[in-house]
Amino acid sequence: MTTQRSKYADYISIGKRTISMEIDAVSKLSEKIDETFHQACQIMHDCKGRVIVTGMGKSGHIGNKIAATLASTGTPAFFVHPGEASHGDLGMITANDVVIAISNSGDSPEITALLPRLKRLHTPIISMTGKPSSTLANAATVNLDIGVTSEACPLDLAPTSSTTVTLVMGDALAVALLEAKGFTAEDFAFSHPGGALGKRLLLKVSDLMNTGPAIPKVNKGASLSEALLEMTQKGLGVTTILDENQALMGIFTDGDLRRTIDSGDDIRDINITQVMTHNPTTIAENILAAEALGIMEQKKITVLVVTDDQKQPAGVIHMHDLLRAGIL
Repeated sequence: MTTQRSKYADYISIGKRTISMEIDAVSKLSEKIDETFHQACQIMHDCKGRVIVTGMGKSGHIGNKIAATLASTGTPAFFVHPGEASHGDLGMITANDVVIAISNSGDSPEITALLPRLKRLHTPIISMTGKPSSTLANAATVNLDIGVTSEACPLDLAPTSSTTVTLVMGDALAVALLEAKGFTAEDFAFSHPGGALGKRLLLKVSDLMNTGPAIPKVNKGASLSEALLEMTQKGLGVTTILDENQALMGIFTDGDLRRTIDSGDDIRDINITQVMTHNPTTIAENILAAEALGIMEQKKITVLVVTDDQKQPAGVIHMHDLLRAGIL
C-alpha cells in the first residue's frame, strides 16, 4: 500500500532546518559552561538532601526528565510541579535540599511565587533561565544561562531550541556529578534492577546455576548407560564425572553421545571415562552471568560446570538458564 505524496513537499527541508537550528543552539551552549556551572555542580555535590527540580509547562516536562536522569546517575532527585507546590507539595522541600528552578522567561508566576518560601528555608536555588536579569535569576544562588537566539519554531513561539538546550544543560550537570562521585556501571545497575543492563551487571552465576540434587553427576566407575540415565533425569544435556574425592574429572554431553554412536563402538560395554570430555571448561560461582554467556558463545558450548576451590561441582549453568533470566 502506498500513500499519496502531499502537494506540500517541503517537509524534508523544514525538518533539516529545524535540526540545524537546534544543533546551533546546543553548540553555543558550550560557551556558557563556565564558573557558574562549576558552582552549580558543587552545590549539588555538597547537597545533604535531595535535588528538587521544578518548572512550568514545557520546562516542567524537561525538568521531569532532568530529575529522572539525576536520580538514575547517583544524585537523588525528584520533580515537584510548581502549581502543586503552592498547594502543599512545598512541604517536600527542606533546608538540606537544592532546588533547580527552570523558566525560560525567568518570570513564570508559578515559580516566582515559591521564592519567598525557599528563601526563608535558606534552600540553595539553581535557576535555569534564558533571561539573566529576570526575577528568578536574580533570586537564585547561581543562574545557568539557557538563552537561545531564536526558537526553531518559525513563529519564534513554541519552545523548541530552548527546551533542547535546557535538556542538554541538565545532562551536563548529571554527567559532571556522575564522574565527580565516581558513579560506576554497577551503581547504575542497582538503580535499574529490572532492566536488561541491571541483569547483566548484577546477576551472577550463583544466582542462576542448578545446585544440589539438580547437579547431574556419576562416579568414574559408572557405565555409559548409567550416565545416560542421569542425564535424562536431570534434563541438562550433560553429566559430570567425579573421582573418588568427588572432584571433577570430566563431563559427558549430548555431543559426546553422538560422537560415541558415530564411532560404531558397542555402547553397552563402555565405561563413561572412556568417552567423557577431559578438562572441560569450568567457571566460578561469583562470576557475572553475562561473562558465563560470553564464554559459552566463544567456546560454542551450551553448559558450564561451576566448581569450588576443591574442583568439586558446586552447580551447573545452562544457556537456557541465562536466556530465561534475560541475559542477552
